[in-house]
Amino acid sequence: MFEAVQSLKAEYAELERQMSDPELHSDQANARRVGKRYAGLAPVVRAYDEWLQTADDIEAAKELADEDPAFAEEAVKLEARREELTEKLRMLLVPRDPSDDKDAILEIKAGEGGDESALFAGDLLKMYLKYAESQHWKTEVLDSAESDLGGYKSITVAVKAKGTPEPGDAPYAKLKFEGGVHRVQRVPVTESQGRIHTSAAGVLVLPEAEDVDVEIDQNDLRIDVFRSSGPGGQSVNTTDSAVRITHLPTGIVVSMQNEKSQLQNREQAMRVLRSRLLAAAQEAADQEASDARRLQIRTVDRSERVRTYNFPENRFSDHRVGYKAHNLDAVLGGELAPVIQALTDADMAARLDAVETHQ
Repeated sequence: MFEAVQSLKAEYAELERQMSDPELHSDQANARRVGKRYAGLAPVVRAYDEWLQTADDIEAAKELADEDPAFAEEAVKLEARREELTEKLRMLLVPRDPSDDKDAILEIKAGEGGDESALFAGDLLKMYLKYAESQHWKTEVLDSAESDLGGYKSITVAVKAKGTPEPGDAPYAKLKFEGGVHRVQRVPVTESQGRIHTSAAGVLVLPEAEDVDVEIDQNDLRIDVFRSSGPGGQSVNTTDSAVRITHLPTGIVVSMQNEKSQLQNREQAMRVLRSRLLAAAQEAADQEASDARRLQIRTVDRSERVRTYNFPENRFSDHRVGYKAHNLDAVLGGELAPVIQALTDADMAARLDAVETHQ
């Protein structure tokens, strides 16, 4: 059942050897790649070793049961544990999103609803920052455009884990299902009659690409500079520090204006551009390789409305998995773990189904 684990164990041993070689650490990008892969394989190898050991322990307990009945009870417990490990290994061996071990770039944009939508975008930002704090992640605002009444017309945030997280615990793995249209129903601060309005904000989550993930030819870039602007369009800088980078082959455009120096804005723009190019390349690969795409099935259509936040009823709903809770205040305070787990479980079930269908 787990023939593939033998090759993974061999790879794990080779990675362990590489990590003990001082030369590896002279190339930090390669060292990070090796470290992430090693951390990703560790749970599989540990579970498999215990699975093998449990089989030996069961056999030994059954042999000793004739002399001591206590060993018969031990054998039953060990068999139950082996079943748990069998299921755990099945889950660990399901093909995963190749970006699940990466940090994330989170973009929030106001949509329908004008100033109210921008205020809601600000609420979503606070929610994600609180959730990131609960996960002990580091966040960094890369770019933002504030609205006149507060909130954000758009904001881009980098979310980074500390150290090397376990598979499924990295920022992108946790946040990737947040992508889509988020709808809010509430009485806007600008509404004098107390009527409930509906507005929306869009969320885009990208895996943060490293230099080794995407190769960019500088000749493929058009770089324009301009003056930063604030709420209402007024200029907030007397120099051309804002940067707009256009990737000519794909038409992808990234603008940054938060930093005071043109160089810093260019560096931030390149971070986002690399991540967008990585996401585009992965999407294209999924479309070209239908078999691989089936193994990486998604429960999320990121173009559709994914959430509703209903303030009058204190209700939070995720429409993809039918998740509902009447604790909207807690959710906006960063308590996203239950709905993220529900989405992760649905995705895993779809992946398992796809694997078993094609076996």
